[in-house]
Amino acid sequence: MRITPNIINGEFIGTNSEVSNSRHKAYVGIKGEIINETKNTFTLMQNGKAKSVIKEQTVFNFKFSDGTIVEINGKLLVGRPEDRLKKSIKRLW
Repeated sequence: MRITPNIINGEFIGTNSEVSNSRHKAYVGIKGEIINETKNTFTLMQNGKAKSVIKEQTVFNFKFSDGTIVEINGKLLVGRPEDRLKKSIKRLW
């Protein structure tokens, strides 16, 4: 997978994810498949239990189907998935 700034416009449901850093320390280490996404949260399936994680306070590691791992700050992902497609991206690097 080619990594570009447009990656934050993509669909994350079905992607494996791990919380690598968070202001809420109980979130750190939660990993699993993303099963739902709302404006402010991801719901991950971990060991048969659904865990909701607030996007804005969290840094996620996403593992895509080709093995690529990408770290994304959740602040960039806040918003409904369909609205993220319309949002312009400020280049951060």
